[in-house]
Amino acid sequence: MKLIELHILQSFPVSCLNRDDLGAPKSAVFGGVNRARVSSQCLKRAIREHAHELCPKLFQGHRSRLIIEPLRDALAKAGVAEPAATDTAKLVGEHLATFDKEAEKKGALKVKTLMFLSPAEIKEMAQALAALLKSNPKAKDLDKAAAKAAKSAALKDAADIAIFGRMVASDQSLTLEGAGLFSHALSTHRADNEIDFFSAVDDLQKAEESGAGMTGTLEFTSACYYRYVALNLDLLHSHLVALTGNELKQVVAAFLRAALLAVPDARKNSMNANTVPAFVLGTLKDKGQPIQLVNAFESPIRPSGDGLVKASVAALEAEFKNLKETWAASVVRECRIPGMTLDQFSADLLAGL
Repeated sequence: MKLIELHILQSFPVSCLNRDDLGAPKSAVFGGVNRARVSSQCLKRAIREHAHELCPKLFQGHRSRLIIEPLRDALAKAGVAEPAATDTAKLVGEHLATFDKEAEKKGALKVKTLMFLSPAEIKEMAQALAALLKSNPKAKDLDKAAAKAAKSAALKDAADIAIFGRMVASDQSLTLEGAGLFSHALSTHRADNEIDFFSAVDDLQKAEESGAGMTGTLEFTSACYYRYVALNLDLLHSHLVALTGNELKQVVAAFLRAALLAVPDARKNSMNANTVPAFVLGTLKDKGQPIQLVNAFESPIRPSGDGLVKASVAALEAEFKNLKETWAASVVRECRIPGMTLDQFSADLLAGL
């Protein structure tokens, strides 16, 4: 497969970028020691949102349970009057993701599972359903027409669905394997969570009264993470055949920039940890399989007077050299930050498309 791979080293200060069910930073054991972790799902959402900011025209997908009202409104624009527009939208919602009747009793039109759709898909569905409704079809006919119409939209405005994928259990024809590959970010070194005790002052408390207005604890960590992000260009191209070559390059450029710059926004006000990567190795392959370099850190990096990044970079470069020399993992292009600007880095990888 033709593949762009990003190997990213990024240090974050005091933070809780991705919390578990207890509110603590997520962690994992790797190489026999505890590591700080940021889940791939958390990173993917941050990347998807940032890609939408960078290229809103081509990244318009929305993952939501609230798909009934947009479909109802699109049906109305296509000439379907009430109550047929709402009834049809509910029927299609039932087919795609199971209509939530309990939520309806509370005044909300929702489905029970998240559905990833784009405006163009919803519009195509509405137009196909509006035409079919004139012939008094059966519910099964409407379901098939909706799925067929969504596919005909060809993801013209949904590069995010093409990259991040979509699973529709009730209709496999709409399931799509994402062209993006993501690892859980792991610290290159041993990392343990720490506890921050805090107190808050009551501004209106009388001066003669002592004591805090409230106290509590929060967990945090700080670490240098290794992140792996890749893009299967062959699969991406097959998903986005409706786009021009220039539009496809816009998609890849926005994704690369978002993958490098997006940061999960958990506790962004109280523990702002926004940083940029300390080191990035970007490669372009025209064949082979995706291979990440996390085993460079199976033996955890130990802190020294030079910190953790310098030793992490050396370990990553050694692992990359080993893959090329021992395992014949060839690449067409390789580029690094620092050493070039982000614009140069992106242009260098895009030039190989």
